[in-house]
Amino acid sequence: MEDPGSSKRVLSIQSHVVHGYVGNKSATFPLQVLGFEVDAINSVQFSNHTGYKTIKGQVLQEKELGDLFEGLEANNLLQCYSHLLTGYIGNESFLRRISYIVKKLRQINPNLVYVCDPVMGDNGKMYVPEELLPIYREEIIPLADIITPNQYEVELLTENKISTEDDVWSAVQLFHDRGIDTVVISSSELGDENDLRAFLSKKNGCRYIINIPRQGNGISFTGTGDLFASLFLAHSHIADDLGSAFEKTIASLQAVLKRTIESMPTDVLSGKRKVTAQERELKLIQSKSVIENPRVVLRAHQIK
Repeated sequence: MEDPGSSKRVLSIQSHVVHGYVGNKSATFPLQVLGFEVDAINSVQFSNHTGYKTIKGQVLQEKELGDLFEGLEANNLLQCYSHLLTGYIGNESFLRRISYIVKKLRQINPNLVYVCDPVMGDNGKMYVPEELLPIYREEIIPLADIITPNQYEVELLTENKISTEDDVWSAVQLFHDRGIDTVVISSSELGDENDLRAFLSKKNGCRYIINIPRQGNGISFTGTGDLFASLFLAHSHIADDLGSAFEKTIASLQAVLKRTIESMPTDVLSGKRKVTAQERELKLIQSKSVIENPRVVLRAHQIK
C-alpha cells in the first residue's frame, strides 16, 4: 500500500463529458503529465459541455457518490490520497456529501490537501442551482486548504462586490479568517481592456498578482477554470514556492489557450464567422509539452 506521506494521488470529484474538455476531462490529463495519479468520481455525466446546443446525460446523486466512496473505503484505498480536488457539482445532496468525504479522508491522512474550485458561475451569472451557494459558503469552503474561485464566485461567497484591488484583499481576508490557507482568484476584470488579473494570497501574508493578456479576441473558452485548479494543485505541491507555482500555472494555461486559438480555422480568426463549440475545445493533448515544462513569461508581482 502506498505511503500517504510520499504518494501523489488525487481524488478528483467533478463533472465528466464524453466529448471535449471540462471538469475531470480537463483536470486529469494535466495532473497525470505532472506526475500525479488521478482517481476520478464524476458529479455529472454529460455528452458534452453546456456550450453546445444539445446536452444529454445524468446528474449523479448523493447515493451514487456514497456507493463509490464506500467501495474505496472497503478496500482500504482511502489512505492512498494526498489530495482531494472538487469542481462542478450539480445538486445539493451530492455537495453536502463532500464535507463527509473531506473529514473522512483527513482522519486517515491528516496531511491531505483539499483544493476546492467552487464552480458556480461566471460573468455575473450562476449556472448551478442557487441552493448550492449557502452549502459552499457555510459547509464546504471552511474545510478547504486551497480555493480557486473566479471574481464572480468570490462575490457570491463573500456577499461583497469587487470593484478595486482593495476589495480583493478584503474578500481574501474573509476567507483566511475562516481558516483557508491559500486563496487564488483565477481571473478578474480588474486589469485593463487588454488584461485579466489573477491574485494569490496565503494566510501567512504572501500576496501575488499576475496580469494576464487576453487571448482570442473575445472568444469564450470552457474548462479553463478546471484546468487552472488542477495545474495549481500540482505546482503548489512540487514548486519551490507559491509565486513560482502561480507563474507556472498561468504559463501552461496561456500556452494551452494559444495552441487552441492557433488550431482554429482562418475564417474564424479573421472574424468572418463565429467559432463553434467544438472548435474552441481546449487542445490539451496537443499541449502536453507546455504542461510538462511550462515556459514562464508572465512574472508574479509580490505585494508587500
